[in-house]
Amino acid sequence: MSTQINHPLLYKEFEILSDKRGLHSVSIYLPMDKKGKEQNEHLAQARLKSAIKQVHKTLETYTLSPQEIKEYLLPLESLLTNLELWRNPSDGLAIFLNEDGLQYYTFPISFDTKIHVANHFYLSPLLPLYTDQGLYYLLELSQDYVKLYEASKYGLKDLYIDDFAPDQLEKAVGFDFRPKLVQFRSGQAPHGAGIFHGHGDGKDDEKKELITFFRALDKGVNKVINGQNSPLVLACVDSLFPLYKEANSYKNLYDKHIPGDSQFTDKKELHQASWALIADYFETKRKSKLKQFNELYNTSKTSYVTEDIIPAAVNGKIDTLFLPKDMDVYGTYSKDSEHVNINSTKEPQNVSLSHMAALKTLKQKGNVFLMAPDDMPIKGAPFNALFRY
Repeated sequence: MSTQINHPLLYKEFEILSDKRGLHSVSIYLPMDKKGKEQNEHLAQARLKSAIKQVHKTLETYTLSPQEIKEYLLPLESLLTNLELWRNPSDGLAIFLNEDGLQYYTFPISFDTKIHVANHFYLSPLLPLYTDQGLYYLLELSQDYVKLYEASKYGLKDLYIDDFAPDQLEKAVGFDFRPKLVQFRSGQAPHGAGIFHGHGDGKDDEKKELITFFRALDKGVNKVINGQNSPLVLACVDSLFPLYKEANSYKNLYDKHIPGDSQFTDKKELHQASWALIADYFETKRKSKLKQFNELYNTSKTSYVTEDIIPAAVNGKIDTLFLPKDMDVYGTYSKDSEHVNINSTKEPQNVSLSHMAALKTLKQKGNVFLMAPDDMPIKGAPFNALFRY
């Protein structure tokens, strides 16, 4: 069986990055080179070297001495000679530096070059990992095998559900559950449908035992997912799906499942099958929210006014936020007075209001879609928002 695929950056790790604060927090996004010619010419390293110079210049506007800047940027300089990084490139590289040290990640996203210095890390280029690229959960389910993954277009990450829930029917209902009287076996009917053997009470007992198992499992799923609203996809034989639906309390169980017993399925194939099943959900959602915005345009449920949208994002009022790609509005926001002050450029004392609104919306279970400027509902506006209330 193949090694499972890792999600490029789990949402929990994304949240940790987004919560970090510190003066002179540096974020750098760069495209990497996979072709031999570009690698041989060290073009990616040259981009990083140029980015370091730009960061150095930016830090000169802060109250740092030349020596302090030089020492602070040493971890970035060390990346230039990190042979492992450049020998195994992905599509994009994200680098984060603050007083706690350096973190860097490679991603299957080809970033445009972006350098940002503020009191927080700049994470807007990563938003597609959790919005239109699809954050969802995948639950592999049988009587004696359970696995829960966080998933996206890019891969799967094991969430270790067995720490919170039984992974076998016997553990939920006891080991004396009369397997000889009633047998339930998978993979012996078309499309992986399970077959009940036995009649009358035996079949009812088996169903009750499965429901008991699934209710215990459902509690564990909700503990692990912990209040998220991303869709949950099941991989199971056909006959188990309606039983799990009966036991389920998670609010966004997807109405289609991957049929068959997935226990011995290659995890890359399982990931591909799950993404093929769920991909339309995210595109349909984007289209649905665009349609909703247009229908509610010129009502109090929508806005394209920055001064209205920033307080709404902070207060969890936004259902869906549309942002043009590669555009930032800089300024300051006072939570006490809810006053927004917009500046023409990035300055040491201000922030990207676009980045702030996006993260606040995402953290409060809203939708954030990065759009081509011509695809924005209200073209030319830096924000379009659909409000919850």
